[in-house]
Amino acid sequence: MKYQLIIFFSILCLNSFGQLPEGFVSVKEVIPDLDVELRYFSSNNFVGKPIEGYETNKLIVTRPTANALKLVHEELQNHNLCLKVYDGYRPQRAVNHFVKWARDINDTINKQLFYPEVNKQNLFKLGYIASKSGHSRGSTLDLTIIDGNTGIALDMGSPYDYFGEESWVSYSGISEEQKANRQLLQNIMLKYGFRNYPKEWWHFTLIGEPFPNTYFDFPIE
Repeated sequence: MKYQLIIFFSILCLNSFGQLPEGFVSVKEVIPDLDVELRYFSSNNFVGKPIEGYETNKLIVTRPTANALKLVHEELQNHNLCLKVYDGYRPQRAVNHFVKWARDINDTINKQLFYPEVNKQNLFKLGYIASKSGHSRGSTLDLTIIDGNTGIALDMGSPYDYFGEESWVSYSGISEEQKANRQLLQNIMLKYGFRNYPKEWWHFTLIGEPFPNTYFDFPIE
């Protein structure tokens, strides 16, 4: 079978005390001062409403991912910078929500903000929406860098989750400052063991992730 190596874990992965599956951790336990804004817990995302499976603003990832992220955060703090994370572990039910939304071509409430140049009926063909996401394996993060004094995000040349070439790491139609900010993020994440997805400047996966073939579905609560 196509997905015979893929195992889906649902809420049954949680024991009777509501603990996370073995190997996962709430990142605040490792990095207490990390700025977390899970966009899919809010309406500030391309769907325009909270996404299934996001029941609280809690960042969950695999423990090795949290430990590596801590090293990134600490080095940035030495330069009066910090990380801000928009997404980490993503339940499979959230991915299913995206797929269902993408099939409703009339639901375009946030088109002008997130995909103004893309016809919604082409989201699957262009790779912006898919039935599986690396986020569901627990070792992928969406993030940016913020100023340590103001909390304002560095200008990366496109918004987070923008569907378009402007979000590609190699996109040349941005300022030198924006290019430098992107490169800073790329360099420090790679230094501590994360690889980037070239079409999304914000998207990083831990090299050697512990669950490379497992897509989890427990809720974020």
